[in-house]
Amino acid sequence: MTLTVAHLQPIVSLLAGILILIMPGLLNYIVAIFLIVSGVLGLGLFR
Repeated sequence: MTLTVAHLQPIVSLLAGILILIMPGLLNYIVAIFLIVSGVLGLGLFR
């Protein structure tokens, strides 16, 4: 399986969800990082 940018957002979502379940105190940071990563991917800054 080839890992492309299209695969990164679901992987980041899964990791963020798991981290929120394990450490709910990090919710604000996890959401902020997820939004930044999805915005960067949406703009196409990574190929």
